[in-house]
Amino acid sequence: MKPAKVLLLLPYPLHTAPSQRFRIEAYFPLIEQARIEIKTQSFLNEKAWSILYKKGSLLLKSIAVLKGFVKRLWAVIFLVHKYDFVLVHRETSPLGPPIFEWIIARVWKKKLVFDFDDAIWIPAISEQNKLALYLKCFWKTKWICKWSYRVAAGNQYLAGFAGEFNKNVIIIPTVVDTVKRYRSLVDQDVSRPAIGWTGSHSTMKYLDPLIPVLQQLEKEKEFDFYVISNKRPEFELRSLKFINWKEATEIEDLSKINIGIMPLEADRWSEGKCGFKIIQYLALGIPAVASPVGVNAKIIDNNQNGYLCQNENEWYKSISLLLDDRYLRKEMGREGREKIIREYSIQVNADLFLGLFK
Repeated sequence: MKPAKVLLLLPYPLHTAPSQRFRIEAYFPLIEQARIEIKTQSFLNEKAWSILYKKGSLLLKSIAVLKGFVKRLWAVIFLVHKYDFVLVHRETSPLGPPIFEWIIARVWKKKLVFDFDDAIWIPAISEQNKLALYLKCFWKTKWICKWSYRVAAGNQYLAGFAGEFNKNVIIIPTVVDTVKRYRSLVDQDVSRPAIGWTGSHSTMKYLDPLIPVLQQLEKEKEFDFYVISNKRPEFELRSLKFINWKEATEIEDLSKINIGIMPLEADRWSEGKCGFKIIQYLALGIPAVASPVGVNAKIIDNNQNGYLCQNENEWYKSISLLLDDRYLRKEMGREGREKIIREYSIQVNADLFLGLFK
Protein backbone atom coordinates (compact mmCIF):
# COMPACT_ATOMS: atom_id res chain seq x y z
CA MET A 1 0.00 0.00 0.00
CA LYS A 2 1.26 3.46 -0.91
CA PRO A 3 2.24 5.51 2.20
CA ALA A 4 -0.17 8.31 3.10
CA LYS A 5 0.70 11.93 2.38
CA VAL A 6 -0.32 14.31 5.17
CA LEU A 7 -0.37 18.11 5.25
CA LEU A 8 -0.18 19.50 8.79
CA LEU A 9 -1.73 22.95 9.17
CA LEU A 10 -0.47 24.15 12.53
CA PRO A 11 -1.18 27.37 14.44
CA TYR A 12 2.28 27.94 15.94
CA PRO A 13 5.92 27.85 14.86
CA LEU A 14 7.57 24.49 15.48
CA HIS A 15 9.19 23.92 18.92
CA THR A 16 7.21 26.63 20.72
CA ALA A 17 3.69 25.86 21.98
CA PRO A 18 3.25 22.87 24.36
CA SER A 19 -0.01 21.57 22.87
CA GLN A 20 1.43 21.43 19.38
CA ARG A 21 4.81 20.10 20.49
CA PHE A 22 3.46 17.20 22.51
CA ARG A 23 0.32 16.35 20.53
CA ILE A 24 1.77 16.63 17.03
CA GLU A 25 5.50 17.30 16.79
CA ALA A 26 6.45 14.60 19.30
CA TYR A 27 5.17 11.99 16.84
CA PHE A 28 7.35 13.16 13.95
CA PRO A 29 10.00 10.39 14.42
CA LEU A 30 7.26 7.73 14.52
CA ILE A 31 5.56 9.22 11.46
CA GLU A 32 8.89 8.97 9.66
CA GLN A 33 9.31 5.34 10.72
CA ALA A 34 5.82 4.60 9.37
CA ARG A 35 6.93 6.10 6.03
CA ILE A 36 4.14 8.67 6.11
CA GLU A 37 5.07 11.72 4.04
CA ILE A 38 4.32 14.99 5.85
CA LYS A 39 4.61 18.70 5.23
CA THR A 40 4.02 21.31 7.93
CA GLN A 41 2.83 24.87 7.61
CA SER A 42 2.49 27.18 10.62
CA PHE A 43 0.06 30.10 10.63
CA LEU A 44 2.38 32.23 12.79
CA ASN A 45 6.11 32.59 12.23
CA GLU A 46 8.61 32.90 15.08
CA LYS A 47 8.63 36.68 15.03
CA ALA A 48 4.83 36.84 15.23
CA TRP A 49 4.80 34.30 18.07
CA SER A 50 7.29 36.40 20.04
CA ILE A 51 4.99 39.47 20.08
CA LEU A 52 1.60 37.81 20.14
CA TYR A 53 1.06 37.98 23.92
CA LYS A 54 2.88 41.23 24.59
CA LYS A 55 0.98 44.42 25.34
CA GLY A 56 0.60 46.82 22.46
CA SER A 57 2.18 46.15 19.05
CA LEU A 58 -1.29 46.11 17.47
CA LEU A 59 0.02 47.03 14.00
CA LEU A 60 2.73 44.35 14.09
CA LYS A 61 0.22 41.75 15.33
CA SER A 62 -2.21 42.70 12.57
CA ILE A 63 0.50 42.38 9.91
CA ALA A 64 1.55 38.99 11.35
CA VAL A 65 -2.01 37.69 11.24
CA LEU A 66 -2.49 39.01 7.70
CA LYS A 67 0.66 37.17 6.60
CA GLY A 68 -0.70 34.03 8.24
CA PHE A 69 -3.94 34.30 6.26
CA VAL A 70 -1.99 34.74 3.01
CA LYS A 71 0.05 31.61 3.79
CA ARG A 72 -3.08 29.64 4.58
CA LEU A 73 -4.80 30.78 1.38
CA TRP A 74 -1.75 29.72 -0.62
CA ALA A 75 -1.74 26.32 1.10
CA VAL A 76 -5.43 25.74 0.46
CA ILE A 77 -5.14 26.68 -3.22
CA PHE A 78 -1.77 25.12 -4.13
CA LEU A 79 -0.94 22.45 -1.53
CA VAL A 80 -4.04 20.72 -0.19
CA HIS A 81 -4.88 18.87 -3.43
CA LYS A 82 -1.52 17.06 -3.31
CA TYR A 83 -2.23 15.30 0.00
CA ASP A 84 -4.43 12.43 1.17
CA PHE A 85 -5.04 13.85 4.65
CA VAL A 86 -4.99 17.35 6.11
CA LEU A 87 -4.48 17.55 9.87
CA VAL A 88 -5.61 20.74 11.58
CA HIS A 89 -4.47 21.34 15.15
CA ARG A 90 -7.04 23.55 16.95
CA GLU A 91 -7.96 25.69 13.88
CA THR A 92 -6.53 26.78 10.55
CA SER A 93 -6.73 30.46 11.51
CA PRO A 94 -7.04 32.20 14.88
CA LEU A 95 -9.68 34.67 13.65
CA GLY A 96 -12.77 34.46 11.52
CA PRO A 97 -15.06 31.64 10.39
CA PRO A 98 -13.85 28.15 9.34
CA ILE A 99 -13.58 29.00 5.65
CA PHE A 100 -10.33 27.10 5.08
CA GLU A 101 -11.64 23.96 6.79
CA TRP A 102 -14.79 24.13 4.65
CA ILE A 103 -12.77 24.36 1.43
CA ILE A 104 -10.51 21.48 2.48
CA ALA A 105 -13.38 19.15 3.38
CA ARG A 106 -16.18 20.27 1.05
CA VAL A 107 -14.45 21.66 -2.04
CA TRP A 108 -11.27 19.58 -2.23
CA LYS A 109 -13.06 16.70 -0.43
CA LYS A 110 -9.91 15.79 1.48
CA LYS A 111 -9.87 13.71 4.65
CA LEU A 112 -9.74 16.39 7.33
CA VAL A 113 -8.31 15.26 10.68
CA PHE A 114 -9.05 17.66 13.52
CA ASP A 115 -7.03 17.63 16.75
CA PHE A 116 -7.80 19.76 19.81
CA ASP A 117 -6.91 19.73 23.50
CA ASP A 118 -8.87 22.63 25.02
CA ALA A 119 -12.53 23.65 25.24
CA ILE A 120 -11.92 26.07 22.38
CA TRP A 121 -15.63 26.51 21.68
CA ILE A 122 -15.87 28.47 24.96
CA PRO A 123 -14.87 32.17 24.70
CA ALA A 124 -11.56 32.70 26.51
CA ILE A 125 -9.36 35.68 25.66
CA SER A 126 -6.20 36.91 27.37
CA GLU A 127 -6.00 40.45 28.75
CA GLN A 128 -3.41 41.33 26.10
CA ASN A 129 -5.74 40.46 23.22
CA LYS A 130 -9.25 41.61 24.22
CA LEU A 131 -9.89 42.85 20.68
CA ALA A 132 -9.77 39.24 19.48
CA LEU A 133 -12.99 38.53 21.40
CA TYR A 134 -14.88 40.31 18.62
CA LEU A 135 -12.96 38.64 15.80
CA LYS A 136 -12.79 35.00 16.88
CA CYS A 137 -15.63 32.70 15.92
CA PHE A 138 -15.82 30.27 18.82
CA TRP A 139 -18.83 28.57 17.22
CA LYS A 140 -16.66 27.23 14.43
CA THR A 141 -15.34 24.31 16.49
CA LYS A 142 -18.57 22.35 16.07
CA TRP A 143 -18.48 22.82 12.30
CA ILE A 144 -14.87 21.70 12.06
CA CYS A 145 -15.83 18.60 14.03
CA LYS A 146 -18.79 18.01 11.72
CA TRP A 147 -16.73 18.28 8.52
CA SER A 148 -13.85 16.13 9.76
CA TYR A 149 -13.00 12.60 8.66
CA ARG A 150 -11.68 11.91 12.16
CA VAL A 151 -11.43 13.96 15.37
CA ALA A 152 -8.68 13.49 17.96
CA ALA A 153 -9.75 14.88 21.34
CA GLY A 154 -7.45 15.26 24.34
CA ASN A 155 -9.88 13.93 26.96
CA GLN A 156 -13.39 12.57 27.51
CA TYR A 157 -14.96 16.00 28.05
CA LEU A 158 -13.69 17.24 24.69
CA ALA A 159 -14.64 13.97 23.03
CA GLY A 160 -18.16 14.37 24.40
CA PHE A 161 -18.48 17.74 22.69
CA ALA A 162 -17.01 16.48 19.40
CA GLY A 163 -19.22 13.39 19.55
CA GLU A 164 -22.32 15.55 19.18
CA PHE A 165 -21.21 16.38 15.63
CA ASN A 166 -19.00 13.49 14.53
CA LYS A 167 -19.22 9.74 15.12
CA ASN A 168 -15.54 9.15 14.44
CA VAL A 169 -13.96 10.64 17.58
CA ILE A 170 -10.83 9.19 19.18
CA ILE A 171 -9.44 10.18 22.58
CA ILE A 172 -5.69 10.70 22.33
CA PRO A 173 -4.17 12.15 25.51
CA THR A 174 -1.32 14.63 25.44
CA VAL A 175 1.78 12.49 25.93
CA VAL A 176 5.52 12.52 26.59
CA ASP A 177 8.41 10.45 25.29
CA THR A 178 9.43 8.38 28.33
CA VAL A 179 12.28 6.69 26.45
CA LYS A 180 14.28 9.50 24.88
CA ARG A 181 13.31 12.64 26.80
CA TYR A 182 11.44 12.05 30.05
CA ARG A 183 13.61 9.10 30.94
CA SER A 184 14.81 9.55 34.53
CA LEU A 185 13.58 10.33 38.03
CA VAL A 186 14.43 13.58 39.78
CA ASP A 187 16.66 13.51 42.84
CA GLN A 188 14.42 13.59 45.91
CA ASP A 189 17.35 13.32 48.36
CA VAL A 190 17.76 17.05 48.80
CA SER A 191 18.03 19.11 51.96
CA ARG A 192 16.03 22.00 50.51
CA PRO A 193 13.12 20.68 48.41
CA ALA A 194 11.44 22.72 45.71
CA ILE A 195 7.81 23.21 44.80
CA GLY A 196 7.22 24.08 41.15
CA TRP A 197 4.75 25.13 38.50
CA THR A 198 5.20 25.33 34.74
CA GLY A 199 2.92 26.86 32.13
CA SER A 200 2.22 29.86 29.95
CA HIS A 201 1.43 33.31 31.30
CA SER A 202 -2.25 32.81 30.40
CA THR A 203 -2.65 30.08 33.03
CA MET A 204 -0.57 31.76 35.73
CA LYS A 205 -3.74 33.28 37.20
CA TYR A 206 -4.58 29.88 38.67
CA LEU A 207 -1.69 30.30 41.10
CA ASP A 208 -3.25 33.34 42.78
CA PRO A 209 -5.44 31.43 45.31
CA LEU A 210 -2.36 29.45 46.43
CA ILE A 211 -0.23 32.45 47.31
CA PRO A 212 -1.55 32.59 50.93
CA VAL A 213 -0.78 28.87 51.31
CA LEU A 214 2.77 29.34 50.06
CA GLN A 215 3.25 32.39 52.27
CA GLN A 216 2.19 30.37 55.31
CA LEU A 217 4.52 27.54 54.36
CA GLU A 218 7.39 30.03 53.96
CA LYS A 219 7.00 30.92 57.64
CA GLU A 220 7.40 27.30 58.69
CA LYS A 221 9.70 25.54 56.21
CA GLU A 222 12.67 26.03 53.93
CA PHE A 223 11.95 25.50 50.26
CA ASP A 224 12.19 27.11 46.83
CA PHE A 225 9.20 27.84 44.63
CA TYR A 226 10.00 27.64 40.91
CA VAL A 227 7.85 29.20 38.23
CA ILE A 228 8.84 28.08 34.73
CA SER A 229 7.05 30.23 32.18
CA ASN A 230 7.35 32.65 29.28
CA LYS A 231 6.62 35.59 31.58
CA ARG A 232 7.69 36.49 35.10
CA PRO A 233 4.86 36.33 37.67
CA GLU A 234 3.60 39.57 39.18
CA PHE A 235 3.22 38.20 42.70
CA GLU A 236 6.11 38.24 45.17
CA LEU A 237 7.26 35.36 47.38
CA ARG A 238 10.45 35.04 49.37
CA SER A 239 10.93 31.55 47.97
CA LEU A 240 10.22 32.51 44.34
CA LYS A 241 12.69 31.57 41.63
CA PHE A 242 11.68 32.37 38.06
CA ILE A 243 12.99 30.40 35.07
CA ASN A 244 12.27 31.65 31.58
CA TRP A 245 10.94 28.65 29.66
CA LYS A 246 13.17 27.27 26.91
CA GLU A 247 12.69 24.06 25.01
CA ALA A 248 16.41 23.28 25.15
CA THR A 249 16.47 23.27 28.97
CA GLU A 250 12.91 22.10 29.64
CA ILE A 251 13.80 18.74 31.24
CA GLU A 252 16.72 20.22 33.17
CA ASP A 253 14.53 22.99 34.57
CA LEU A 254 11.68 20.67 35.52
CA SER A 255 14.18 18.41 37.26
CA LYS A 256 14.82 21.17 39.82
CA ILE A 257 11.29 20.53 41.16
CA ASN A 258 10.45 17.98 43.87
CA ILE A 259 6.72 18.72 44.11
CA GLY A 260 4.66 19.83 41.11
CA ILE A 261 1.41 21.78 41.43
CA MET A 262 -1.54 22.36 39.11
CA PRO A 263 -4.35 24.46 40.60
CA LEU A 264 -7.42 25.10 38.44
CA GLU A 265 -10.82 26.73 38.73
CA ALA A 266 -13.85 24.43 38.60
CA ASP A 267 -15.43 25.67 35.38
CA ARG A 268 -16.21 24.44 31.86
CA TRP A 269 -12.95 25.78 30.41
CA SER A 270 -10.87 23.91 33.00
CA GLU A 271 -12.86 20.73 32.32
CA GLY A 272 -11.31 20.81 28.87
CA LYS A 273 -7.73 20.89 30.17
CA CYS A 274 -5.68 17.78 29.48
CA GLY A 275 -3.54 17.81 32.63
CA PHE A 276 -0.27 18.11 30.78
CA LYS A 277 1.59 19.75 33.68
CA ILE A 278 0.77 16.71 35.81
CA ILE A 279 1.91 14.36 33.04
CA GLN A 280 5.24 16.18 32.86
CA TYR A 281 5.72 16.09 36.63
CA LEU A 282 4.86 12.43 37.05
CA ALA A 283 6.98 11.38 34.06
CA LEU A 284 10.03 12.68 35.93
CA GLY A 285 9.06 11.13 39.25
CA ILE A 286 7.70 14.37 40.71
CA PRO A 287 4.57 13.84 42.83
CA ALA A 288 1.76 16.20 41.84
CA VAL A 289 -0.69 18.24 43.89
CA ALA A 290 -3.66 19.47 41.88
CA SER A 291 -7.27 20.59 41.84
CA PRO A 292 -9.71 17.70 41.26
CA VAL A 293 -11.00 19.25 38.03
CA GLY A 294 -11.55 17.35 34.81
CA VAL A 295 -8.84 14.96 33.74
CA ASN A 296 -6.65 15.85 36.76
CA ALA A 297 -8.67 13.39 38.81
CA LYS A 298 -8.02 10.69 36.22
CA ILE A 299 -4.27 11.16 36.03
CA ILE A 300 -3.70 11.56 39.78
CA ASP A 301 -4.52 8.55 41.93
CA ASN A 302 -5.11 10.35 45.23
CA ASN A 303 -2.60 9.39 47.95
CA GLN A 304 -0.67 7.20 45.49
CA ASN A 305 1.11 9.45 42.98
CA GLY A 306 -0.08 12.78 44.35
CA TYR A 307 -2.91 14.62 46.05
CA LEU A 308 -6.16 16.19 44.87
CA CYS A 309 -7.05 19.30 46.89
CA GLN A 310 -10.30 21.25 47.05
CA ASN A 311 -9.48 24.00 49.56
CA GLU A 312 -6.58 25.91 51.10
CA ASN A 313 -6.37 23.57 54.08
CA GLU A 314 -5.98 20.50 51.86
CA TRP A 315 -3.38 22.26 49.72
CA TYR A 316 -1.45 23.24 52.85
CA LYS A 317 -1.52 19.75 54.34
CA SER A 318 -0.60 17.97 51.11
CA ILE A 319 2.33 20.20 50.21
CA SER A 320 3.52 20.20 53.82
CA LEU A 321 3.54 16.39 53.93
CA LEU A 322 5.61 16.18 50.77
CA LEU A 323 8.04 18.87 51.87
CA ASP A 324 8.74 16.96 55.09
CA ASP A 325 9.04 13.42 53.70
CA ARG A 326 11.54 12.65 50.96
CA TYR A 327 10.65 8.95 51.07
CA LEU A 328 7.02 9.78 50.41
CA ARG A 329 8.08 11.95 47.47
CA LYS A 330 10.20 9.10 46.10
CA GLU A 331 7.44 6.50 46.37
CA MET A 332 4.74 8.73 44.92
CA GLY A 333 7.10 9.83 42.15
CA ARG A 334 7.89 6.23 41.25
CA GLU A 335 4.19 5.36 41.15
CA GLY A 336 3.52 8.39 38.99
CA ARG A 337 6.20 7.59 36.44
CA GLU A 338 4.94 4.03 36.09
CA LYS A 339 1.45 5.32 35.33
CA ILE A 340 2.73 7.74 32.69
CA ILE A 341 4.66 4.94 31.00
CA ARG A 342 1.53 2.77 30.99
CA GLU A 343 -1.02 5.35 29.83
CA TYR A 344 0.49 8.70 28.78
CA SER A 345 3.63 7.87 26.83
CA ILE A 346 4.17 8.31 23.10
CA GLN A 347 5.14 4.67 22.85
CA VAL A 348 1.74 3.50 24.17
CA ASN A 349 -0.34 5.96 22.13
CA ALA A 350 1.58 5.80 18.84
CA ASP A 351 -0.83 3.41 17.14
CA LEU A 352 -3.79 5.66 18.02
CA PHE A 353 -2.10 8.67 16.46
CA LEU A 354 -0.86 6.89 13.35
CA GLY A 355 -4.31 5.34 12.98
CA LEU A 356 -5.70 8.81 12.22
CA PHE A 357 -4.20 8.48 8.74
CA LYS A 358 -5.66 5.12 7.73
